Amino acid sequence: MLRVLITGANGQLGRAVIQILRDKKSYKLYITSRKGKAEEAIWPLDIANETAVYEYIKKVKPDIIINCAAYTAVDLCESESDKAYRINALGPKYLSIAAENIGAKLIHISTDYVYDGQANKPYIEGDCTNPINTYGKTKLAGDMYVQDLCKKSFILRVAWVYGDGKNFVKTMLGLADSGKHLRVVADQFGTPTSALEIARVIAFLMETESYGVYHATCEGSTSWYEFAREIFQQTGKMVSIEAIPTTEYPTPAKRPMYSVLDNKALRERHGYVMKDWKDAFKEYLNDY
Repeated sequence: MLRVLITGANGQLGRAVIQILRDKKSYKLYITSRKGKAEEAIWPLDIANETAVYEYIKKVKPDIIINCAAYTAVDLCESESDKAYRINALGPKYLSIAAENIGAKLIHISTDYVYDGQANKPYIEGDCTNPINTYGKTKLAGDMYVQDLCKKSFILRVAWVYGDGKNFVKTMLGLADSGKHLRVVADQFGTPTSALEIARVIAFLMETESYGVYHATCEGSTSWYEFAREIFQQTGKMVSIEAIPTTEYPTPAKRPMYSVLDNKALRERHGYVMKDWKDAFKEYLNDY
């Protein structure tokens, strides 16, 4: 039985990974988060605490580590850059060193925000990175530590994730119920991606030794405005919604205007194709 350590278990992706793996009899799961939850058997582990990481991994000796932990509050990263760096860069560094020391596989979750959004076609894994905000910069630093320090590593770049937790879908549905007129950015493009679809990719790749960088987003692309319209269409909500440019919705952190990812490595190395984003969203609504 393989021992699998999951960090960031209270997050959207962590919950999805547990959902996919918990019934597989070939795995024993060690579930952790920064604060832990005794009632859910989640052990406290702060990946930014170097000593705690080394001691816990030395004790558990996992065969596979799945790092879902991250500081994903993009705007807060601008004012809390030290915290963002500790969690998004140093955390993966410590996990990489610990994984390498025991010969474990490490699956690390990255982001579309490592790109600057100036492309005119979907980014492939070999394209140059150039993050334009603190979140993207700290995540890229984490990627580089993983690549440099752990031979048996997978880096999955994901985007516009929604699952069991706080996300754009739930925000839009909450605003819809308020009856307010909504104004949603229409000139930023990406791919809404179900946490469950990402978890399925993780479950697939962890059985292989095909290490490297992968893009893992649902197929297709859209804008935030069109995504909001799809949310309301699939949920049957009548909402007054207006498309606006990014300039009318200023935020502390700059966003990539175009961060559509091409899952070239998954497709060409493994013949693996993720669901279309609309189909994945329909499945999400059926589950939640």
